[in-house]
Order: sequence, then structure tokens, then C-alpha cells
Amino acid sequence: MEKQRITTRRIAVAALIGAVYAALTLALAPISYGPVQFRVSEVLCIMPFFVPYSAWGLYAGCILANLFTGNIFDILFGSLATLFAGLLTARIGRREHTLVNSALACFMPVIFNAVIVGAVLTWAYGFQEIADRPVLSFLVNAAWVGFGELVVLYVLGLPLMRWLPRQKFFRDFLEKNEEIINEEEKKEEQ
Repeated sequence: MEKQRITTRRIAVAALIGAVYAALTLALAPISYGPVQFRVSEVLCIMPFFVPYSAWGLYAGCILANLFTGNIFDILFGSLATLFAGLLTARIGRREHTLVNSALACFMPVIFNAVIVGAVLTWAYGFQEIADRPVLSFLVNAAWVGFGELVVLYVLGLPLMRWLPRQKFFRDFLEKNEEIINEEEKKEEQ
């Protein structure tokens, strides 16, 4: 795996994506939290497919958004779910950008959030508590979280993943971004 240097540009782009993630989550708070959530900000989880280091910005943005829950398990583990999904999405993004790879990349946030956030909702919050059936409670919570993620990532995210690369502004952003990063790395080497 190619190690990427930390550059000012990478930090700035990742921070911007993280800030937008946190702002969207908070702006749509009524549907962003709880056992049935449609966290529209999760649509940004497609960004590591194109901009790998944005996974770290999403992680920071998720931490900020989850701070408002006040639950340490949600802050730690919910944010880690976003990081793990982002890192795998970035890895998939290194492949050819086919429809299959795009759909697979969208599945990463679905599966990680369903499992990890489903577990947090079950054991840290006690949502969907089914008497003496913790595994069943977990499965119900995981299904609800997974459903919300599935809707956001496949109804909004997948079409966006296919549309963005066809847009001049996005291609220009990616190209200019790489130019600036390459210049920063050259200056650093001197």
C-alpha cells in the first residue's frame, strides 16, 4: 500500500469534508440520531472512493457529530465505524471505477454502521430491548441502522458516485487537488 504524505492540502480537504459531515448531521438531527436514522451526511462516505484521505476527515466529523449524543461508546465506536468504512471505500476506489466497485464501496458504510452502531444502540442505549434476548435486540438494531444507511448510500450516494466524475467541476477539483499536493510534496523534498 502506497503511503501518502501528510500535506496541508490533504488536511484542509479532509477537514472541510469532516466539517460538512458534522454540520449536515446536526442540521438534520431529528433524523440523524436514534435507532432508526437516516443520516444524510453519510452520503459523504463516498468521498474516499475519489479522495482517499477524506476518510480521516469523515472520522473527525463523525466524532464531532457524535459528541452531541453524550455517549462515549457512540463517540468512539460509531466514529470508528465511519473510519473503517472510509478506509475500505478508499481501497476499493483504487480499482477501476465501475458500477460494481461503486456499489461495493457504498456497501462499506452500510455494513460497518449496521454492525457497530447496531451494537452501540443495543448495549450502550438499550434500544429495541427484547427481554432476555440481547442477540435478537442487536439484530433488530443492526437491521434498522443498516436500512437507513442502505437508503442514504444507494438512493443518494451511488447515483452521486456515478454522476460526479462526469462533471467538469469535480474532475477539475480532483486534478487541481493532485497538482497542489504534488507541489507541496516537491517543496517538502527540497
